Amino acid sequence: MSKKKAFALRLDESMMKAIEKWAADEFRSTNGQLEWIIRESLRKAGRLPKGDSMEQKD
Repeated sequence: MSKKKAFALRLDESMMKAIEKWAADEFRSTNGQLEWIIRESLRKAGRLPKGDSMEQKD
């Protein structure tokens, strides 16, 4: 399993509520939803290294 790095993220309240709702709708934690959003953005932009373990996750 890859190492994870913790960091503080500041979001306005309305954005956080929208992410929390989206996460609940998809049966994910808020953290898991944020990871998925970032991973999808990286994948679509072609920024994930080939063979990266993140590339295979949902």
